[in-house]
Amino acid sequence: MSVTDELLQNAERYAADFDKGHLPIVPDRHVAIVTCMDARVNPFAIFGLHEGDAHIIRNAGGIVTDDVLRSLAVSQRLLGTEEIIIVHHVDCGIRKFDNSEFLDQIEEESGLRPPWGSDAFPTLADDVRQSVARVHASPFLPRKHSVRGFVYDEKTGRLLET
Repeated sequence: MSVTDELLQNAERYAADFDKGHLPIVPDRHVAIVTCMDARVNPFAIFGLHEGDAHIIRNAGGIVTDDVLRSLAVSQRLLGTEEIIIVHHVDCGIRKFDNSEFLDQIEEESGLRPPWGSDAFPTLADDVRQSVARVHASPFLPRKHSVRGFVYDEKTGRLLET
């Protein structure tokens, strides 16, 4: 059995006891969280959230990219979020390689160079601050009064505000 097949069985069990159909489309806590796709980062557990509480936007590194800004614009303008939390983490895999080498490898294997980079960053706190600055600089986001950035330590479970 593949992992996907196992997960589909889990989804069937989840659906059998599903009782969340009443949740509104607007997140109850009016917050959007941008964080890394790393499986060790669980924003629901970290922040004590439940289904329906927040928008969770994930990508490699938790970096504020153009697509994250698009998602945040939808989140704020159409779905009522008012605050943004950005969370990077200490042992992020994106910090372990060079962006140019990554792009060279893809180009060598596929024959095409992607129009995007990995956005690999050497310093966590600096990149969190840069992501916060990207949010503040975006003309597409109407609510920027509460944008905060953090580094999560997956060894201790603690957040450090940057």
